[in-house]
Amino acid sequence: MPLDLKGVSKQVGGETHIYPTDLTLEPGVFNILLGTTGAGKTTLMQLMAGLERPTAGEVWFGGVNVTGMPVQKRNVSMVHQQFINYPNMSVFENIASPLRVARMPKAEIKARVERMADLLKLTPLLGRRPSELSGGQQQRCAMARALVKDASLVLLDEPLANLDFKLREELRDELPRLFADRDCVVVYATTEPVEALLLGGNTATVFQGRVAQFGPTGEVYRRPGTLTSAQVFSEPPINTAPVTKDGATIRLGEHTDWTAPPPIQALPDGAYVFGIRPHHVTLAPDGTHPVAIDGMVLVTELSGSESVVHFRLGADDGAAPWVSQSHGIHAVPVGQVARLHMDVAQGLYFEPDGARIAA
Repeated sequence: MPLDLKGVSKQVGGETHIYPTDLTLEPGVFNILLGTTGAGKTTLMQLMAGLERPTAGEVWFGGVNVTGMPVQKRNVSMVHQQFINYPNMSVFENIASPLRVARMPKAEIKARVERMADLLKLTPLLGRRPSELSGGQQQRCAMARALVKDASLVLLDEPLANLDFKLREELRDELPRLFADRDCVVVYATTEPVEALLLGGNTATVFQGRVAQFGPTGEVYRRPGTLTSAQVFSEPPINTAPVTKDGATIRLGEHTDWTAPPPIQALPDGAYVFGIRPHHVTLAPDGTHPVAIDGMVLVTELSGSESVVHFRLGADDGAAPWVSQSHGIHAVPVGQVARLHMDVAQGLYFEPDGARIAA
């Protein structure tokens, strides 16, 4: 039973929160909404759930128009970033509450609650009340209550944001398997591109109330349809700069050029935009077509496994800083010019209006 948004938009007080959106989300696969805070992900979920009614357009679920149907009449579960639990109930009772409302047999309730508690590391806490739990434990309890119900539509709004790193990793691995045998539509909102890649499925890049692109997650990442989609799906931010095509040559600034790939060579000469992700800009030559560039180092960030360098490309003080992400520890003095290398074979090319050019 797919979920279809047909020309759905949302305005509040004359301000547009969601622009007209057409989107089909299928069951049996993770459907990810990827975008920064305030991009419109939560509003889209509220429209899907029936918590908000669209200003225009329709919401269809399983071939039925549910636009005006209240959320109480829909088989929906939703997990928010901020946990919500019943304070006067134990963890067991919190998790079991939707199953009791559905009048499920006691034995099945017990089996389902115990399975979910085991998955979310809540078994030792089943007898406690929410006030006796840490914030992360309360979030896990809220997740368990939403996931234990066999909902037709499951909406997960940044559900792992308040959990510790190790548990987040475990749940990222487990969540797709948890829903693999369920005939439900799962929608997962996140601000983190890496999380979208780890979960797989299909991803919609969301920016300022618009869905920029939707498709298989790996495809959207490798072949963004627009510069906006590439920017949403890159952390650290994708590096971009205006370039000029002259015959078979691409020129970046006054001193850097390289041979364009054949599809780009076929384009008319003129101005374009070049984009390259930070892990393809490194302090040592890497990749198949490394091109040297010089940058004024602004900030360096060193961890146990990588070096991140923020630098200014060229002499334009107003240009947005670029970012380099290299394996290993590399000490680069701030305030000095460093030699870096970008693998232009991994670069993306865009029209001035932001449309990606296949290369």
